[in-house]
Amino acid sequence: MTLDHSHSAAIDLAGNWLAQNPRDRLSQPVIPLLRHRFGLSVPEAVEACRVASKAREAAHAKP
Repeated sequence: MTLDHSHSAAIDLAGNWLAQNPRDRLSQPVIPLLRHRFGLSVPEAVEACRVASKAREAAHAKP
């Protein structure tokens, strides 16, 4: 599967937003929320979750 490069900025934006907002504080399921808030497709929302996960890992890895 390949993603359209024109949407990569939206995926990064959504992923970074998600990394900064704990899931337990979100008012609805993550995928529909990202789709609505950032205009993403399902595969793009899933990729944004991966971006968020990597961002969280990187933040926890810093000393």
